[in-house]
This record gives sequence, C-alpha cells and structure tokens, in this order.
Amino acid sequence: MDVFSLLRFAHLIGVTLMGAGLIGVFVCDMRSRQTQDLKLFGQLVSLIALFYDGVVVPGALILLASGTWLIIDYYDGWAFLEIPWLTGMVALFLFEFIEGNTVTRLFFMRLRRLTKDAMQQGDWTQELIKARGEQLASFTHFLDIPMLLVIVSLGALRPDTWTYFLIGSALAIAVATILNIWVPKLYPWSAENASAKLL
Repeated sequence: MDVFSLLRFAHLIGVTLMGAGLIGVFVCDMRSRQTQDLKLFGQLVSLIALFYDGVVVPGALILLASGTWLIIDYYDGWAFLEIPWLTGMVALFLFEFIEGNTVTRLFFMRLRRLTKDAMQQGDWTQELIKARGEQLASFTHFLDIPMLLVIVSLGALRPDTWTYFLIGSALAIAVATILNIWVPKLYPWSAENASAKLL
C-alpha cells in the first residue's frame, strides 16, 4: 500500500474517532441535563471528559498529522490556499481544534471539578448550577457536530467555490444557536429545580 493510501486511511480513522467522540459527548451532555441525581450527573460528566480526552483529542491529533502530511506532499504546501474546499476544511478544523481545546474542553474540566466539590458536600452548589447554565460553553459544544459535518462534506463534495463553505458554516452556526436556545428550555432543571433545592 502506498503512502497516500495510508495517509487517507489514517485520516479516515481520525474522522471516525472525532465524530464518535463528539456524539458520545453530546449524548452524555443531553442525559446530564435530564437528571437531578448528583451522583448520576457526576458519572455523566466523567464520561464526557473520557470521550473528549480518550476519543476526540486522539482523533483530532491523527487528523492534524495526516492532513498536514497530505497537504505538504500532495497539495504543494501553501498552494492549498488556492483550493476553496481544502482551505475551508483547514480553516474550520483549526477553528474547531482551538475552540474545542480551549472553551469547550476547559469548561467540561471545570464542570468535573465543580461536580466533585458538590459531591463532597453532598448536594448541588451554586457554583455548579451557575457553571451548568453558561451560554458560551453550551453554544460551542452544540457547534461541534454541525461544524464537523461541514468539514466532512467539504472533503466529500470538493466544491470549487466558496459558496458551499459559507452556506454550510452559516447553517452550522444556526443549528448550534437553535440548540443553545431550545435545549435549556427543554431541561430547565439547572435554573429552577436544582436551585430550589438550595433554598
């Protein structure tokens, strides 16, 4: 098997790991919003951290390594900037990589620490309830899967204009915005039920 095929295979593995990890994070997050059981909430937050650190991050690193190698060897390095679909993939991946390892991942790490503190105290704390309701971290979390779908679709369809990139990015932001507004209203425990337990 030639090097190009091996790099493409590694790229596929990276995409699979990243996608599976983000779906796992999403499912655990949705389940954590439904429960008022602090112990179960703590287990779900730990699973979220496991999916991020054990699946999403390795997948992203494999994507970064294989994608960089492919661009350098087969797309003449910086010449990739003249290819809309490839430039779009790189730009969105870098955005997701930086955002995922700063805002989103750091938020869930802090949420895990606050959950451990609350479990030691035996009940929900105001700090945990407040952190669970943060809008920016919630928005970036909901943006992960739609943005990954845009990245994958750019690689699959390879459009030769920027139109698909712009429309796809706009749709991903719109989906994340709708989820960020709708989901907290669907499971409003953190703002009402849990805080009532502290009064």
